[in-house]
Amino acid sequence: MAEKRDIKYLNKDFSSLRAKLIDYSKTYFPNTYNDFTEASPGMMFMEMAAYVGDVISFYMDNQIQENFVQYAREENNLYTLAYMLGYRPKVTTAATVEMSIYQTLPAITSGDYLPDFSYALQIPENTEISYEADPKVRFLTTQKVDFSVSSSLDPTEISVYSVSGANPSKYLLKKTAKAISATINELEVTVTAPQEFYTVNISANNIIGILDIFDSNGDQWYEVPYLAEELVYKSIKNTNPNDPNFSVDTDAAYLLKTEKVAKRFVTRFTSNGNLQVQFGAGTSNDDTEEIIPNPDNVGLGLPYEQDKLTTAYSPTNFIFNNTYGIAPSNTTLTIRYLTGGGVVANVPALTLTTIDKSNVTFVSNNVDNTSNLANNTINDPAYGLNCINEVAATGGSDGDTIEELRLNSLSSYSTQLRNVTQDDYLVRALSLPSQYGSLAKVYAEKSKISSNENEAILDLYVLSYDINKNLRNASSALKQNLQTYLYQYKMIGDSINIKDAFIINIEVDFNIIVLPNYNNNQVLLKCIEYIQNYFNIDRWQINQPILLNDLYIGLDNIDGVQTVKSITINNKTGINYSEYAYDIPGATLNNVVYPSLDPMIFEIKYPNADIKGKVVPL
Repeated sequence: MAEKRDIKYLNKDFSSLRAKLIDYSKTYFPNTYNDFTEASPGMMFMEMAAYVGDVISFYMDNQIQENFVQYAREENNLYTLAYMLGYRPKVTTAATVEMSIYQTLPAITSGDYLPDFSYALQIPENTEISYEADPKVRFLTTQKVDFSVSSSLDPTEISVYSVSGANPSKYLLKKTAKAISATINELEVTVTAPQEFYTVNISANNIIGILDIFDSNGDQWYEVPYLAEELVYKSIKNTNPNDPNFSVDTDAAYLLKTEKVAKRFVTRFTSNGNLQVQFGAGTSNDDTEEIIPNPDNVGLGLPYEQDKLTTAYSPTNFIFNNTYGIAPSNTTLTIRYLTGGGVVANVPALTLTTIDKSNVTFVSNNVDNTSNLANNTINDPAYGLNCINEVAATGGSDGDTIEELRLNSLSSYSTQLRNVTQDDYLVRALSLPSQYGSLAKVYAEKSKISSNENEAILDLYVLSYDINKNLRNASSALKQNLQTYLYQYKMIGDSINIKDAFIINIEVDFNIIVLPNYNNNQVLLKCIEYIQNYFNIDRWQINQPILLNDLYIGLDNIDGVQTVKSITINNKTGINYSEYAYDIPGATLNNVVYPSLDPMIFEIKYPNADIKGKVVPL
């Protein structure tokens, strides 16, 4: 029977391995070999074994290290780990800028003099704006510009452009739109026989991402975060033909819809900056394209489908198959992708002045002499379409550094794009794009009618702005858009009730004593300006109390104010004000005006009229 050897497994470096080999030889082979001088043949073999052990130990440690995003050093591994943690690396970052876009309109001369909006223009998204100093730097608008639509978050500013006699002859319209530094590139790929997970590699510098993909039949392929995801967002203009139920709601220019699509793809960047586009693995005739769950297709294809009692199902891939969308076949794919960005794209103010007018159209279909007017509107400065960036472009950078990739990956893993807490729902609701409704204020709380502590029923109170940026109840279209938007991010067990918060209009009445040798009117105007800023609706949230002590301290600090004698908050109701009354004296305790149990918000609707101050004697 072989003698049991005392073998240590803790030695990893060359020195410790060499020392342990010598100790092992002395312990178990004392009479066989005892020449441990540096030049002996035995020491040569022991050092070679220690060398091999050291190298193997190094590679094992390195491979384990490369499995952790905090310690990985190879870029290929970092990119793979980033995608595993749900983060999409950036090889370039586009600069953004807010563009001011102008159009002139003729005046309606019959009756009141108003702009003739039948000549209002519509500029499609992805319209190119040139940077004259460097033709390689281009900008694209990120949203449709519709001069006929105006809301609090997308206003159309109107001013008189020219007059004829005493009456306006032309009006100037102004809108703002975001633009990013990007150039549209096109790639055509011919696909013959279908291939599982067909992949296209796009090799270019500074790729931002895919703009769109269409096949030769004119069908669009949609980008999804992962191939098992089949729902995508689509928007339609809020008109009577599209949806008569919401067409009267003017605060939502577009309706947000979800659509299940079979033609979809995913993208991922490689460490060398290339972009891979991967399509699904199925065909349009597969049973696995069935999207309605029923007892016949749930679990389809499982080798153990006879026993479904303990199977975990995903609502996005309930049939457990490997199609993940359609694979393209016998078609030509036209892939449009964006390149650009970088530090060079942070262009100065007043340098983006040329807009592409080739795709500009009239909003109205009832324009007389359209061809003539279109030519004049686009080319004649009197009916001009012009643009300029009043501020410099910012945000352009050269993509993620190694350390940014690590930190962003870890941050993405913790969020996972899901709404878990009340604050998650609040922030996600406020991120609803403005074209789907001007959502102004959001407040989330657990439903008061929940009978069970474990019930996940959340009340989401919302308000919107009117054209003057005064608070009002959200329309049905806006609430429907918000419900559609939140559906993709809510936890499966959560129930969301979208409700209107109460608006309480108030006025402020204050009395001050002014120091000697100060102009009373000037000091009073400064006090009114301070209160207007204090009650600026951008600074107020639902269920925020009024701290009168803050008002006293703020007014006391104004130059020229000796003493603030009194500050009174009064409720305003009736014509042009909110219909809801509130007992402000009863809700005031220790100089704090508390909100009600039902979520509400205080608003000074008319700051120029509802803030009243007096200078009183000492």
